[in-house]
Amino acid sequence: MKIIATIPAYNEERFIGSVILKAKKYVDEVVVIDDGSTDATAEIAEAAGAKIIRHNANYGKGVAINTAFKKVREAKVDILVLLDGDGQHNPSEIPAILKPILDNKADVVIGSRFLIPKNSIPKYRILGQKILTLVTNLGARVKLTDSQSGFRAFSKKAIQVMNLREKGLSVESEMQIATSENDLKVVEVLINVTYTEKYKRSPLAHGFGVLNRVISMIVERRPLFYLGIPSAVIFLFGIIVGIAVLNNFVTTGNLAIGSSLVTVLLCIVGIFGVFVSLILNSLKEFIKKLEANLSEKLERNKPK
Repeated sequence: MKIIATIPAYNEERFIGSVILKAKKYVDEVVVIDDGSTDATAEIAEAAGAKIIRHNANYGKGVAINTAFKKVREAKVDILVLLDGDGQHNPSEIPAILKPILDNKADVVIGSRFLIPKNSIPKYRILGQKILTLVTNLGARVKLTDSQSGFRAFSKKAIQVMNLREKGLSVESEMQIATSENDLKVVEVLINVTYTEKYKRSPLAHGFGVLNRVISMIVERRPLFYLGIPSAVIFLFGIIVGIAVLNNFVTTGNLAIGSSLVTVLLCIVGIFGVFVSLILNSLKEFIKKLEANLSEKLERNKPK
């Protein structure tokens, strides 16, 4: 059984070497996806014994992880382990991450920081992660305690279906949704994390950016449910308010201008939302058919 650990990395020269050396004890090979680093990340990783795949620019964590999945599919790897290169994850926990897959109890294993109520994670990080997990869980049938964990393992079956589109840090949420859509078995195991570095980005800007993409991703996948139904409810509420305004006008002869404007606004927003959801759903189905036809064509033209 071939097991590879892949580390997406951007300017992680401080920790990448030690992470690789520790991870090598538990896997057959360590691959670093150097996502356009401008420091010595690639050189140190190579010296530590990792295989390096370089991006010529900083495309984002999602692109780096998608590169990892493409490469391991080509290499016919049995299990892929993903972990961060900033020293946050402890490579000695890789066996615990691998065990559910080796025991045929899971296709995807998530290392969760929140399986126990008390931990040493900064409070602002806990709040942000909990919000992102809550929103992601709304869009996926698979419910997790830590949707944003970067410490994961994937079976061969899971590797084959992980074709990711997200470029940035919302990629963990996309993997959870893809896991749900492909009916993969998921297990969470407890991990410990170490925060030795300050945030590379503003926590607030980072959190809102990821949240925005997660919400957009969920709506894109199920527009009728997450946009169409709420819009229809808004429209119906507008109709109810309008009936009340009309009834008041017939009874008293007075037209409530404010309530009338609210009625018009609610109806316009509701109708607009319903139409947008129908258009998005049609586009989604069209793209799905286009991808299926393209995949079938490529399969037919593949050299025998």
